[in-house]
Amino acid sequence: MTWVRAHAPGRVNLIGEHTDYNAGFALPIALEAGTVVDFEVGGADATIHAGSDRKPDSVAVPLDTSPSTHRVTGWGGYVAGSVWALREFGVAVPAGRMRITSTVPVGAGLSSSAALECAVLCALTAAAGAVVDRTELARIAQRAENEYVGAPTGLLDQLAALYGEPDTALLIDFRSVRVTPVPLESAGGVWLAIDSRSPHRNASGEYADRRRACERAAELLGAPSLRDVADDDWRQLADDELRRRARHVLTENRRVLDGAAALRSGDATGFGALMRASHASMRDDFEITTPAIDLIAATADRLGAYGARMTGGGFGGTVIAFAPQDAADRIAAELPDTVAAAGHPRPGCTRIRPGAGAHLLPDTEPARRTAAPPPVHR
Repeated sequence: MTWVRAHAPGRVNLIGEHTDYNAGFALPIALEAGTVVDFEVGGADATIHAGSDRKPDSVAVPLDTSPSTHRVTGWGGYVAGSVWALREFGVAVPAGRMRITSTVPVGAGLSSSAALECAVLCALTAAAGAVVDRTELARIAQRAENEYVGAPTGLLDQLAALYGEPDTALLIDFRSVRVTPVPLESAGGVWLAIDSRSPHRNASGEYADRRRACERAAELLGAPSLRDVADDDWRQLADDELRRRARHVLTENRRVLDGAAALRSGDATGFGALMRASHASMRDDFEITTPAIDLIAATADRLGAYGARMTGGGFGGTVIAFAPQDAADRIAAELPDTVAAAGHPRPGCTRIRPGAGAHLLPDTEPARRTAAPPPVHR
């Protein structure tokens, strides 16, 4: 039997939120933390049996699963959606047993879902002997999440998981789907991921509402997307909410481009100012932050960060802070107490470093080959 191991990382978006589905720009990094999929090919029941280190039971994914028939729900839906979307693309997905382990926190805004999808797709394509371009694989993962799971996400998470490079940010143009590496060494500083312990809800109605508002704003401005309007065209919109939603996207696109230039030139202070402006825009114009998230960002700034902002779809999740070494030490030591004293969950603070994108791993654990997954509960 064939045995395949694949790894795909979580991601942090340094700047550029809710721009992906508006054909705009974003600047994410892949994380060193990620998801590993061990896949043993074989089985006569046309099923993939998948187990996770985070769940007590495994799930059975029929190879003929689809959004309308034999649909799998819960965490297994991301596996099943990946199987379905890959088969729709034309890859003959084999049956087998799959074991999933992950170090990406769920619900923290670090894209544990895309890490799972991309690791599963990397393992399945290798097992099937198929060669799929990384951009196409990202689209397959996005289709799994959009059409099978039901989360209306853009391509940011999947592209970051597949194109990540160590010590490098990724400038993504979502119109051309072009990914340009942006080295981070010259900017110096320390990157901190501050988990609010308030899970975000990408599949919730708020995310979909923001996407519909952007589409409506573009329609009223006579454009196929907000990418196609001028930077100040938001002023033409009569509806105040639509004006603010469009203003966020248009100003955020400019901040991404300016931010990439700042990092290339080593301007840490300039990039931090853009992060603060981005957070204010998400708070006031797009209205996707929370009181706990706002306090974390403001506290990180007060303790000496170059800048801090919420990362991810919003309504909870993680704040990314960029700080000098001494300020990073203060933030890690003092911020959790400050936030907890205000009555919010005590946040976790972790230093992060950009890591590699999805890739195959050597089979270093042959004992897994004979390890049966947990029992399936239907």
